Amino acid sequence: MVLGGDGRFYNREAIQIILRMAVANGIAKLFIGQNGILSTPAASYLIRKLRADGGIILSASHNPGGPEADFGIKFNSSNGGPANTELSDKFYHAACEITEYKITEFNDIDLSTLGDERIGNTEISIVDSVAEYCSLMEHLFDFDRIHNLFNSGAFHIRFDAMHAVTGPYAKEIFEKKLGANHGSVVRAQPLEDFGGGHPDPNPMYASELYAHMFAPDAPDFGAASDGDGDRNMIMGRQLMVSPGDSLAIIAANASRIPGYREGITGIARSMPTSRAVDRVAAYMGIECFETPTGWKYFGNLLDNRMITFCGEESFGTGSDHLREKDGIWAVLFWLNILAERQQSVRDIVHQHWRAFGRHYYCRHDYEGVSLQQGEDVLAHLSEQLPQLSGKKVEGHTILSGDNFCYLDPVDNSLSENQGLRIVLDNEIRIIYRLSGTSTEGATLRVYLERFEPEPEKQHLDTQVALADVAKISRTLAKINELTGLNEPTLIV
Repeated sequence: MVLGGDGRFYNREAIQIILRMAVANGIAKLFIGQNGILSTPAASYLIRKLRADGGIILSASHNPGGPEADFGIKFNSSNGGPANTELSDKFYHAACEITEYKITEFNDIDLSTLGDERIGNTEISIVDSVAEYCSLMEHLFDFDRIHNLFNSGAFHIRFDAMHAVTGPYAKEIFEKKLGANHGSVVRAQPLEDFGGGHPDPNPMYASELYAHMFAPDAPDFGAASDGDGDRNMIMGRQLMVSPGDSLAIIAANASRIPGYREGITGIARSMPTSRAVDRVAAYMGIECFETPTGWKYFGNLLDNRMITFCGEESFGTGSDHLREKDGIWAVLFWLNILAERQQSVRDIVHQHWRAFGRHYYCRHDYEGVSLQQGEDVLAHLSEQLPQLSGKKVEGHTILSGDNFCYLDPVDNSLSENQGLRIVLDNEIRIIYRLSGTSTEGATLRVYLERFEPEPEKQHLDTQVALADVAKISRTLAKINELTGLNEPTLIV
């Protein structure tokens, strides 16, 4: 088994408890990240490399940490990815029947010193997950080319680790290996409470980076990752790259990157994610799969080599090198593109829009609503779905409405009720979902998208371009009447 976490409050204590239970239950070998630190992508890689039976990752992802905040435990299977629905159901039913558990007593293991020791029949190895992960990245990307970019003296970055797990990985890779200036990685020390911040890489919670990248003396490239290291935010000077555009640009530039020069087999995105990558896939003549939200749905496609890249709207991007999304990987991919093309982030994004069109896209979160209020909104919309086709609203015509269902092309499993979709003319989409990642109340997420093929109309502010779509989303769902909220609490 592989074991580690994002360093939040109670991470070390939980590891010691799990160790005692593992020894009592006869686990043959445990690989633990040094100091208990193990990013989710690094855990996925170690599980696969070491051919482990699975791994336990201690993280509540992008949620806050500290004595009064969140804690989470996740199991990843032998493929390195999140436990699928079948296995999760087995865990649940077994937990309902537990009447006792085994544990043994011994002094706490030193998590800071690399090496092996044996307790009973269990061998415990403290491993340098930073070095292991770095070796994988060196295999995929042209570190020499990126190093030359930094060595030119004309290119500067700012990476915000948000006092979360990626700090040690980013310091080693960006500053030591690639030669970025000392101090390019900020908030690099993992802290039990993430420095009192919310380790979610978006304009609200990474506001310091966002403001820095819009300042007159902004560096050329900015990025941030989240609590457990699997999400990313990509920025250029006075520009944030939307997650959908980032996935599309990564796919369009795959042949420039050493690890992907032989070509890619396919692409997948979660249903709420912008359809920008669909156009890239069509251009490349490969399939683009639309899945429910949740990284586990990409697992079968990756394991059967049906896709190479995948992404979610919640700032998650990844490839077949792991079975998790990977924040540092996405940043390195962009750095490699910049080193190859010798252009700015803005120029690359604008050229992509001219070639493929622009998908204006954003997410409106209505946070802190009660679960009942959120369910009332979805129920109200669900009742309307059969009558929506052909209806006029705010000058647009509704073409269709449905509740997304996904039939897995590998195992034929059916996942129903995965989000309400409203499709209008001018390639407008509105999607409604209740989020399962908040620990207080519920979050109603509304995704807005419209396509603009004309280059002269591609430079509007996103909120301006989507203003009428946002109004339609509130009107159709009666959000104000059913939740009491006139405006979203977070726009991403």
